[in-house]
Amino acid sequence: MSVTPLSARSRTSRLLAWLLPTLLVLAGCGRSAKAVDEEQRSLDGQSFRVVSIELARQPLGLYWRDPDSGQPYGDIETLRQWGEAHGKRLLFAANAGIYDRRYAPLGLYVENGKTLVPLNLAHGNPAAGNFSLRPNGVFAIYPDGHAAVRTSTDFKADARPAQWATQSGPMLVIGGELNGAFVNDSESLKWRSGVCAPRPDRVVFAISEAPVNFHTFARLFRDELGCRDALYLDGTISQFYLDGEGYAGAPPFMVKPYAGIFAVFAPR
Repeated sequence: MSVTPLSARSRTSRLLAWLLPTLLVLAGCGRSAKAVDEEQRSLDGQSFRVVSIELARQPLGLYWRDPDSGQPYGDIETLRQWGEAHGKRLLFAANAGIYDRRYAPLGLYVENGKTLVPLNLAHGNPAAGNFSLRPNGVFAIYPDGHAAVRTSTDFKADARPAQWATQSGPMLVIGGELNGAFVNDSESLKWRSGVCAPRPDRVVFAISEAPVNFHTFARLFRDELGCRDALYLDGTISQFYLDGEGYAGAPPFMVKPYAGIFAVFAPR
């Protein structure tokens, strides 16, 4: 019995049918390898890591305490392990603002629509910490999925309930102007992290890869990232976690326990 050879078109069709599932898997791996948009920027000879989050496809949340135990996560690795145990892959994480000696947020903290710490409008001594450098501010994501950075007084005046929010300080950029308290040639150099929302549906985080002063860090947000309002998150202890790359920011020996942590998870 003779066998009729397959036509060239038939052989090509069968080959594509065999290869297609593999190609789709490889394409998916390529997407997950760069799960969030990140890049390096430089300003005045300083290097910064910048992460952009598109809120419609990369849900950004805040995490403080394990809902099962009630204990603070404290660090990004513990949060990552919690996610693994619940079928979630951590794509991005960053410490979410300034906290007190009890490792609780020092100002407003809203997690999934619940206000766990109220807005703090107390006028502390600026020498006692960055939170008291005026004005401080709030980063919020609202139930409609839009994000904004506002001064704390403006946030209160708006009276809009937030889905996620953290209060920190000082404001880096206010209405397109640098915070007037910043000095161009200041010798106060620290690792620094901050956040802004150049569009309502897009959030940008930045962290310095070496110690910088407030003035340089604020100009990064205004002049390089196009942010009219930007908020300082913290310094010295700040780190970003990027899936597939590890950590950026302060060296591990500088890091202390965190209170709130920003995170983007994806189903495993």
